[in-house]
Amino acid sequence: MDMLTTKQKFINFPLTRIVFGLIVCFISFILAQQLAGKMLDLTTLNKNYRNLIKGIIASSAVISAYIYFFEKFEKRNIKEFSVKGIAKSIIIGILIGAVLQGLTVLVIVLTGGFELVSVNSISNMITPFAIAFSVAIFEEILIRGILFRIMEEKLGSYISLLISAIIFGALHLANPNSTIISALCVGTEAGILLGVAYICTRNLWFPIAIHFAWNFVQSGIFGAITSGNEKNSSLLTTKITGLPVITGGEFGPEGTIQAIAFCFLASFILLQLCRNRIIKPFWVVKSSIL
Repeated sequence: MDMLTTKQKFINFPLTRIVFGLIVCFISFILAQQLAGKMLDLTTLNKNYRNLIKGIIASSAVISAYIYFFEKFEKRNIKEFSVKGIAKSIIIGILIGAVLQGLTVLVIVLTGGFELVSVNSISNMITPFAIAFSVAIFEEILIRGILFRIMEEKLGSYISLLISAIIFGALHLANPNSTIISALCVGTEAGILLGVAYICTRNLWFPIAIHFAWNFVQSGIFGAITSGNEKNSSLLTTKITGLPVITGGEFGPEGTIQAIAFCFLASFILLQLCRNRIIKPFWVVKSSIL
C-alpha cells in the first residue's frame, strides 16, 4: 500500500508529468517527421506536397501522443483538444495572428523599408504553410499544453505566464541570427500572448491558430525571415531593409518594437476578457481556505 502511494505521488508530481510529457511528444513528432520524410522521398510527389503531407503526419502524431499519454497518465479527458468550439477558436485565432503580423509589417512599409520584388505562384505558399502549422502545433503542445498548463496548476496563471514566456524566448536563442534582444522580443510578444490565448479558451486550438497565422503570413505571404531562419518560397518576394528595431534585421519582424507593442496590446485585451479564468497560486488558495 505504501509503495502504491509513493508511486502515485511520483506520477502526480508536476515535474514528472512535464518531463515525461515533453519526452513523449518530442520523440513522437521527430520520429513521425523523419519516417514520413524518408517514405515520401521514395515517391514522385512534388517537394511542396511532400512537405505538406509530412507536416500533417508529424502534427497528427504529436497530437495523438499528447492525448493518449495524458489520458493515461493524468486519467482525464483531454479538454484542451476538444472539438467543441474548435471552428470558432481556429477562425478567431487565425484572424488575430494575421492582423498582428499585418500591422507589424505595415509599420515597416510606412517607414519605407519594404520593397515588393515580385508576386509568385500560389504553390509557393505550400511549404511555408506546412512548416507554419506543424511548428505551431508542436510548440504549443510543448510550451502551452505541457509546460504552462501543469505549472499553472500550482503556481497560478501569472507566474506560469512569466516563466513559460522566458523559456519560450530562450529556446529561440538556438535559432540562426538570434540575439538576447530577439529572444526577449519573442518571449514578450508571443510567449505571453499565446499563454493568455490558452487561458481564455482552455483549449490549444486558439493559441495554435494565432501561432500558425503569425508565422504563415510572415513567411508564406510577405516572404520575410521567420525567427532568424532562412527564407522559404513565398507568395511575395520582398526586400526588407532599414533599422533593425523596425525591421528585425536578420531575425525578422518578430524582433521589432512594433511586434512587441501590438502583441502586448492584444495580450492585455484578451486578459481583460478572461480574468475570471485566471488561476491563483496554490498558496493563495490554501490561505483563503484556512
